[in-house]
Amino acid sequence: MTTARSLNDSSLPYKVGLAVLATAAAAGGLVIGTEWRNNPTPFPHFLRFFLRHPLVGRDKLLKALRPQRGERLLEIGPGIGYYAVPVAASLGEGSLHVQDVQQAMLDHTLRAARDAGVHNIHSTLRDASVIPFDDDYFDGAYLIEVIGEIPDKWAALNELHRVIRPGGRLVVGEDLLSFDVHFMTHSSVTELARSAGFILEERFGTSLGYFAVFRA
Repeated sequence: MTTARSLNDSSLPYKVGLAVLATAAAAGGLVIGTEWRNNPTPFPHFLRFFLRHPLVGRDKLLKALRPQRGERLLEIGPGIGYYAVPVAASLGEGSLHVQDVQQAMLDHTLRAARDAGVHNIHSTLRDASVIPFDDDYFDGAYLIEVIGEIPDKWAALNELHRVIRPGGRLVVGEDLLSFDVHFMTHSSVTELARSAGFILEERFGTSLGYFAVFRA
């Protein structure tokens, strides 16, 4: 006769196996996350469906960025166009330029814009260490959950300072709850931005998720 005790005993190897697999998966994730953080790389396009922005939504970006009709703005690392489409739509006859190192992300953003009836987004395939525009070309720029992925952050911020007109703004957004291994604290971002000549104007949010607004 099979007893409850014998059933529980028979399930023990299964439970042990699950525990071993879970431990191995956690350890593997930790190794991959550590390697990814130590060697910054862009978020892969094939993982785009995991992009989440619980604390740095589009409405909050629009509040921090304050886009005005007729302006020229720049987004570094647009991803799948989550922010680019509403920002570009708010510019009227103005324009939004998006720059990324992945053509797949740029293509995705432009498709999303076309589907939304937005036609004032222009794309550039290049890393952020070189921004191929004249000095003082943009009224403002923004990077959302991107700065930690840039290998040469100092060069990128210096380029941003060069292409943003005096008095123009730079908005940096970071969200720890998106499980981004490249998350950067507000103090780290502020220190980098100041080293490139930006002045902190205000911050929206908390230490877990925030938008920092700087002036050139």
